[in-house]
Amino acid sequence: MTLLARDSASPCPCGRLDPRARARPLAFGQCCGRWLGGDAPAPDAESLMRSRYSAFVREDAAWLRATWHASTRPAELDFEPGARWLGLEVRRHCLIDADHAEVEFVARYRVAGQAVRLHETSRFVREGGHWFYVDGAQHERARK
Repeated sequence: MTLLARDSASPCPCGRLDPRARARPLAFGQCCGRWLGGDAPAPDAESLMRSRYSAFVREDAAWLRATWHASTRPAELDFEPGARWLGLEVRRHCLIDADHAEVEFVARYRVAGQAVRLHETSRFVREGGHWFYVDGAQHERARK
């Protein structure tokens, strides 16, 4: 089995569950891997946000930049050294209209021995059939 095939079969970092198999995470290839691989655009803002979480876990700067709206995309993207991502909880996905949405989530990670909880409401826009991350409002960022 190739490395890519093994990676595609492993549980998706975003933690989305398979609706056909109770409490079983979807495989990366059946979940965020479809979007990160460029096979198709993410169908909604929640799927794009989940794929962006997976991209942070995998340190896939190319995907993060490609899905960041040009009006707010940073010139450079750095990853926090030594960050170990622990999980994602999507709290709310709100479709505002056909081309605007918000996703509230909590992402947990550990860095330098400290737990970090990122609670954010992200804004997304759809242009040309593709969803893009615009920006987010952090509710709190606490190290525990």
